Amino acid sequence: MEESLCNWAVVRSLLAILQWWAFNVTVIITNKWIFQKLDFKFPLSVSCIHFICSSIGAYIVIKVLKLKPLITVDPEDRWRRIFPMSFVFCINIVLGNVSLRYIPVSFMQTIKSFTPATTVVLQWLVWRKYFDWRIWASLVPIVGGILLTSVTELSFNMFGFCAALFGCLATSTKTILAESLLHGYKFDSINTVYYMAPFATMILGIPALLLEGSGIIDWLNTHPTPLSAFIIIFTSGVLAFCLNFSIFYVIHSTTAVTFNVAGNLKVAVAVLVSWLIFRNPISGLNAVGCGITLIGCTFYGYVRHMLSQQPPPGTPRTPRTPRTPRNRMELLPLVNDKLDDKV
Repeated sequence: MEESLCNWAVVRSLLAILQWWAFNVTVIITNKWIFQKLDFKFPLSVSCIHFICSSIGAYIVIKVLKLKPLITVDPEDRWRRIFPMSFVFCINIVLGNVSLRYIPVSFMQTIKSFTPATTVVLQWLVWRKYFDWRIWASLVPIVGGILLTSVTELSFNMFGFCAALFGCLATSTKTILAESLLHGYKFDSINTVYYMAPFATMILGIPALLLEGSGIIDWLNTHPTPLSAFIIIFTSGVLAFCLNFSIFYVIHSTTAVTFNVAGNLKVAVAVLVSWLIFRNPISGLNAVGCGITLIGCTFYGYVRHMLSQQPPPGTPRTPRTPRTPRNRMELLPLVNDKLDDKV
């Protein structure tokens, strides 16, 4: 009986990881297809459509189907805590879509793997947090791999590169703000979208209309099949919400170590699939740099997990509560960096 339960747990974890990979890679490829093949070069509007679809999807899941209980947030906290998070969340998604317009998926995904490094550096510089030397050592292959990939990228575009890099900073800022602004609320991915996506739609709607409205009208007049193109664009929004639901499922079906490894393998899968579809040129050294970055991310996740299992220095070996202080040594970043997949 116990063996069958163990086998089911393994199967469940594998299915959770596969569906997460499928939704993540499909969203990325679809967005790149929209910018490159449909010639719909309006990242603000694409992001806004994603937020609208995610708002509707989260409402259906929580309010209509009642698949997830609603986490109640005080009206004051919605503006004082949720709104700033939504603003950074919005910037994060927009920069990701902007980078997809100008650089290949493989390069963009590799740069996104730089997020652990920017998170640690921001916490060290701005919030004066201190980390174990092993955390700093684990960032070396990440930084080295990013540098090698950037230097050898055959389709390098400075604007797309900067957008992806600032997207990493936005993701790190969102990660850090989540700890300080959302303490006391145990949000899951669906409730996060439920509260943040409407704010993000409101923040992005007017800029998208003012900056891209006339361009979309011209695109409608010149595109041969605008209706089918819009179906693809709105499908990407539905897939973006499904990705959030898949993240919730995979977190509750796997361990922290499995989640970390699967997250890095997901990047490799996205790079491979995008190359098979778009055939963007990749040099040998570029592939090596991408591999070094992913190995560094895996090592970083392993180090972080190992340090989380250790008791604080100078204390007896007893179970540590989540709020136990670590003196001046903050061994770990605040929250999981792999949750930046939410679109």
